[in-house]
Amino acid sequence: MAAGDIDWIILRTFYKKFALINNMVRKILIDQREELEERIKGKKIVERECLKIFKEYAKSSLVKVTMGVRRCGKSFLTYLLLKDKVFGYVNFDEDILLKVKSNQIISALHEIYGGNMNVIFLDEVQNYDGWELFINKLNRSGYDVFVTGSNAKLLSKELATHLTGRHISLELFPFSFREYLIGNKIKTNPETSKGKGIIKNELKNYIVGSGFPEVIVENENPRIYLRELYRHIVEKDIILRYNIRYKETFKEIALTVMSNFSNLISFNKLKKQFSLGSEHTVKNYISYLEEAYLVFTLKKFSYKPREIEQAPKKIYSIDTGFIVNVAHISMENLGRLMENLVAIELKRRGKEIYYWKDYQQREVDFVIKDGLKVKELIQVCYDIEDVSTKNRELKALIKAGKELKCKNLKVITWDYEGREEFKNKRIEFIPLWRWLLSL
Repeated sequence: MAAGDIDWIILRTFYKKFALINNMVRKILIDQREELEERIKGKKIVERECLKIFKEYAKSSLVKVTMGVRRCGKSFLTYLLLKDKVFGYVNFDEDILLKVKSNQIISALHEIYGGNMNVIFLDEVQNYDGWELFINKLNRSGYDVFVTGSNAKLLSKELATHLTGRHISLELFPFSFREYLIGNKIKTNPETSKGKGIIKNELKNYIVGSGFPEVIVENENPRIYLRELYRHIVEKDIILRYNIRYKETFKEIALTVMSNFSNLISFNKLKKQFSLGSEHTVKNYISYLEEAYLVFTLKKFSYKPREIEQAPKKIYSIDTGFIVNVAHISMENLGRLMENLVAIELKRRGKEIYYWKDYQQREVDFVIKDGLKVKELIQVCYDIEDVSTKNRELKALIKAGKELKCKNLKVITWDYEGREEFKNKRIEFIPLWRWLLSL
């Protein structure tokens, strides 16, 4: 056989293999788009409170990045923004696509949607090796790029490195209590005795159930749904991604952290409890949980940077449903669950928040900072009828207010509402349901 014949055979084999891969990619992308549209077709649409902001953000020529915990509605919201446009869709939760070159993906998209396609939606992009270079290339080539992801640190770090000044990021959370009520078609007047009772009952359901859209809109069983979602995030998004060697130990630590919601966490205690080699390992494990949006932490407020970094952090779950249905915490812990819910809502509202604690162990749950000033101090207290509890909470609030030069003092309760003078300071008491429904 002549050398030219051998070259031709090699070339033909190459093109045949290329064509097979291209056909496979094209079929996957067609199936993904159909699955996305089928998933959304006929669904009850709950207009997210952030939709107005997202619509403005969609007009930008910069890369649009939406981050948040898995299944909080990132894909659904992005699709609603793009549904009237010709756009290409790629979901990188498909393992086969992770091995395909980016130029083959672009080629397949144009085969499907034609040359007029200049909008591309990349779902769960952090799974794709070299995704930041891919996005950069698309952006420089003039494509209008929308991206979703569920790994906070990975996305933020790489985007800051490769797309400095050429992207905008927004975080999406599970449904707020307001969105929950809309999703469940709860319409009542909370200023009446009946309406107030209904709202408080729904608030308990919301705490025990979940803010995840599929639980609310599609009536998924929260216990089954949240356990499966939690397992998927822990095993696929964390253990597999970070190649964690001691899988069972990590799972136990994750549950321990989730069970200690609304509390200070000690890296040293966790290190000793699980016989780990160093606190650094514990810090890494908790950072992985944060990056996957399962939990978030609050730093202690201080004017001394070193104290902020060295002080223990408080831990919160991204959804109270995980606490109840995965960590098996009962409603007997309603005070802590209320605090967790307030923490989520403050994050959702984009507030810069800390906790405060002095050397006498007096503590304030939330310090809301705006620029260089402390704007508000919030205590969360279920049992405000107990005199000793009330005095303890208010004394801490007054002390923090004096130290931080803040007069806006608030206590979020389960039911009590009013304004009181305490040690010559005015304090507002507001029920959790009313605070959650306020904007």
